[in-house]
Amino acid sequence: MNILLVGSGGREHALAWKLAQSPTLDTLFAAPGNPGIAQHATIADLDVTDHRAVVDFVRRQQIALVVIGPEAPLVDGLADNIRAIGVAVFGPGRAAAQLEGSKGFTKDLCARVGIPTARYFRVTSKDGALACLDDFGERCVIKADGLAAGKGVVVATTSAEAEAAIDHLFADGPAEAVIEEMLEGPEASLFVLSDGTTTAAFGSAQDHKRVGDGDTGPNTGGMGAYSPAWVLTPDLEERALGEIVRPTIDALAAAGTPYVGVLYAGLMLTAEGPKLIEYNVRFGDPECQVLMMRYTGDLAALLLAVAEGRLADEPAPAFSDDVALTVVMAAQGYPGTPRTGGAIGALDAAEADGAVVFQAGTALKDGQLVSSGGRVLAVTARGADVAAAQRAAYAAVERVDFPTGFFRRDIGAKALIDG
Repeated sequence: MNILLVGSGGREHALAWKLAQSPTLDTLFAAPGNPGIAQHATIADLDVTDHRAVVDFVRRQQIALVVIGPEAPLVDGLADNIRAIGVAVFGPGRAAAQLEGSKGFTKDLCARVGIPTARYFRVTSKDGALACLDDFGERCVIKADGLAAGKGVVVATTSAEAEAAIDHLFADGPAEAVIEEMLEGPEASLFVLSDGTTTAAFGSAQDHKRVGDGDTGPNTGGMGAYSPAWVLTPDLEERALGEIVRPTIDALAAAGTPYVGVLYAGLMLTAEGPKLIEYNVRFGDPECQVLMMRYTGDLAALLLAVAEGRLADEPAPAFSDDVALTVVMAAQGYPGTPRTGGAIGALDAAEADGAVVFQAGTALKDGQLVSSGGRVLAVTARGADVAAAQRAAYAAVERVDFPTGFFRRDIGAKALIDG
């Protein structure tokens, strides 16, 4: 079958890499893609915000499955417009994508259904937001309501930090936000496939959001990850599925907006049990990279089964027992204003011992691979345990020639200390 993959980041490079291995694939197209994705797919000259153009391309190229990687096209309703012409899509429609598109929507759904999550207030004004702070003491979490590329969250540990975050949020006028209590415990990411009715767990991971070693500095889109998340034991995973994920899928189905795709549940493993931090309506980045390194099945066939409502007929997704670990190499200045245009080389050397360098913010300039965004590469490797995967990933990182890049040196360290 022919597949169209929508997206241009490291997540989409990992999906392209895995889809290209599928025996059920005829031609893989990608839009807009990147130089790494181009190694596995035919790049389509498409503006993915132009839904009419995407639909026309799908018809012309006899696409059997569209896989939408990023959250923005999903929130914008691209999946709905493609489904309207009878083509299978892996990714939720606009209504279900509100799980990521609106923090307030998700929190209200949790309150309505009884899903365990942090106590919260929705606010639409600066004065209202400031008035809520007394309810949470010195520590709280402030989240911009809409899409923020994984960076619209401030974890405030003092009143001054919370007030500064609110000042920033409302600096340009009206805004919407969620203010919630700070949960305590280790975090984990659980991925679940859903065809609208049936669900299937699709692995776990731990992300590293802070820009600096030791979890210091501002939040980023993710500086590294490993899979599986050792803190999410089988018992805790089953609780999260039963108390958080499945009730969410059931609530959306009952509302007439079935969820089709992958649901990424960010969890806090508290003393009372798993609680939902947030949902993403797509594979994480860089979590997707480690999941694809461990998944052993035919990804194209599985995603098609999800898109066509046949997940119940598929065997449970199978993963290698190995640990996969990825280290993000970012451009200097990230997560602020990244320094773009920096030359990148020696990727073949980095991959010599089995690591894979997934490209995110890259471009070709006069035949030279250069940085074009904040997070540039995700250097990913497998090993028998966290320590082995960590050694392999960092050995590959050291071979990459990227003088204007930087990376955290402690991805996976907590698992080694606490595990």
